[in-house]
Amino acid sequence: MLSRQASHALKALLVLASEPQAWQSTHQLAREQELPEPFLEQLLLRLRRAGLLTARRGRLGGYRLARPAREIALASVLAGLGESVGPGAPGLQAHRDDGAEPQASAADQVTAALERRLERARQKALAELSLEDLLFDLRSAEASRDELGGLLLG
Repeated sequence: MLSRQASHALKALLVLASEPQAWQSTHQLAREQELPEPFLEQLLLRLRRAGLLTARRGRLGGYRLARPAREIALASVLAGLGESVGPGAPGLQAHRDDGAEPQASAADQVTAALERRLERARQKALAELSLEDLLFDLRSAEASRDELGGLLLG
């Protein structure tokens, strides 16, 4: 699951990816996403420090992608925000009061193995998916809207 900050950062990155040569101000991006400008500015600064964005000061300044969207993996976006893309918390562990190591039940071992498998799949997907993939999905969703405004996905 994506954090709130990751979700907002990805939405801003999608706007930047849709017009890669244009400079977008924090004010424009915040207004479009209906976010507080200082909150979005902090996210954009983190992404700039991570090398994902370039910034330019001045009236015609703002932010834009530092490299093509196809070269920006989602894992690097999360890492740039300071979010974990590595192994998550260890699986279920029982605690004993006597200090002895708990004996995991077979069911605990199976669920812990499932958690590890799901985490590996998540890491792989984040490393393989690029911002360009999300931009393609966004354009597909926009193109598939019917006249009533509903999505025709499926």
